[in-house]
Amino acid sequence: MKKFSISGNIVDVIGKRIFPGTIQVENGVIASITPTETPLSTQYILPGFIDAHVHIESSMLIPSEFARLAVPHGTVATVSDPHEIGNVLGIEGVRYMLSNAAKTPFHFYFGAPSCVPATSFETAGATITAEDIHTLFVKDGLKYLSEMMNYPGVLARDPLVMDKIKVAKDLGLPVDGHAPGLKGAEAERYISAGITTDHECYTLAEALDKLKYGMKITIREGSAAKNYAALHPLLGTHPDQVMLCSDDKHPHELVKGHINELVKRSIVTHGYDTMDVLRCATYNPVKHYNLDVGLLQTGDPADFIVVNNLKDFTVLQTYIKGQLVAENGKTLIPSIPAKVVNHFSTSPKKEEDFAITSNGSQIQVIEALDGELITNKLLVKAKKDGKHLISDVDQDVLKLVVVNRYQNAPLSIAFIKGFGLKQGAIASCIAHDSHNIIAVGVTDKDLCAAVNAIIENKGGISIAHHGKIEVLPLPVAGIMSHEDGFMVAKKYAEIDQLAKQLGTPLHAPFMTLAFMALLVIPSLKLSDKGLFDGTTFAFTPLAMYN
Repeated sequence: MKKFSISGNIVDVIGKRIFPGTIQVENGVIASITPTETPLSTQYILPGFIDAHVHIESSMLIPSEFARLAVPHGTVATVSDPHEIGNVLGIEGVRYMLSNAAKTPFHFYFGAPSCVPATSFETAGATITAEDIHTLFVKDGLKYLSEMMNYPGVLARDPLVMDKIKVAKDLGLPVDGHAPGLKGAEAERYISAGITTDHECYTLAEALDKLKYGMKITIREGSAAKNYAALHPLLGTHPDQVMLCSDDKHPHELVKGHINELVKRSIVTHGYDTMDVLRCATYNPVKHYNLDVGLLQTGDPADFIVVNNLKDFTVLQTYIKGQLVAENGKTLIPSIPAKVVNHFSTSPKKEEDFAITSNGSQIQVIEALDGELITNKLLVKAKKDGKHLISDVDQDVLKLVVVNRYQNAPLSIAFIKGFGLKQGAIASCIAHDSHNIIAVGVTDKDLCAAVNAIIENKGGISIAHHGKIEVLPLPVAGIMSHEDGFMVAKKYAEIDQLAKQLGTPLHAPFMTLAFMALLVIPSLKLSDKGLFDGTTFAFTPLAMYN
């Protein structure tokens, strides 16, 4: 690799200083940093940004395409949990991600999925055991244990759960957490098991409680879950214990921005200390996860970005291991061919499969909340056509369906408020964490059409409306595309807009839909096996009787 030098105002996040200087790069490593007497230019050179917790699969892109979209925003690394593909394909799915990621100039640091399947109350495509986790650490070089979502299992000290945590602790690797709403004695007990981070806090009080017991808080601002507004004061009070992440980022939003948006918002809008914010986006994740990402020091990998100033944060160039990978908003990473792997075994459905009967006068209804993964539990009057329960558009109570993608099985049906569709149906094979098919809609006909479009393509997202169908195929594990990421982003934006034309007020309707099957986040969710109360961690009946 060629030698080169670059000059500007160097932002030293370790020394907490800014000075004019010249960086000499040789063979992808910073050979020297030479201060100068006077400023050489107005541009600033700083370490590249790190997304401290993200599921690459939720971008609907394979890692090599995710990298292409991320680097123009100054992102050089991700701490990536591959449990989405793990739930579909097991350990071989994780290895697919590792193999593809290794072919592109980007720092992907994958963890070993701790919860595959996420619970025993749903049908997943695979199982990852404690022995598998040990193999992924020792043979495949994974860096940490991914988010331990089974917090009831941790609190109860379930042996299978604790065995997985022990594997990581014995190897001196960090354990990521997932404990929405836990405070007080429960938070202390969860953290005392050896869990070091949490990205699920949705109130400042909750985050402060967990910080008190020694946990680090990762502030999340993704496509569906947006907790920055509630948690950003931590940047001022606890900057050494905070990191920044997206968790789940849809492709059309990744095209627009990434961690750079949170950095700018924190410094410019809220006025937090520049060095504190930059350390949260760079230094803190490097040190917590022991990442081999450069921090702009002599001898480090040449991972850095050039920005116009420390107000606009317009990324002019991104370098990874000394390679220029993005310039002036354009990616310089080429697309690479990738194979398709999948696990999809269900047959097309019939309209009558979506019917549900009940003698109950009231039904339990999930209430989806925009910008949140948690849901409320409502009790409402059932709307019927004869004995059939049907959507009540006037009350925004719509039919929600989960279809087992791994085998032919009866459909799981419930009702949900908050999607606001006036007509049609939307469906997705991205349904955390087992990735069965999930759909919400007004009529059984449209629900059936939307679901069958996904079955035909063995994965994807779709919209059905009065005989018209739009679908974005996602053939890799049923949840990702191997096509050009920018084209996927364009197609997704079009389908997202179509969903909003059908009446939904949600910022990210497909992302919100994907989390309505995530049983480990309260309060009420739907799996392929039935309606589930995340507070009691048990199934609950749909219909209630007077």
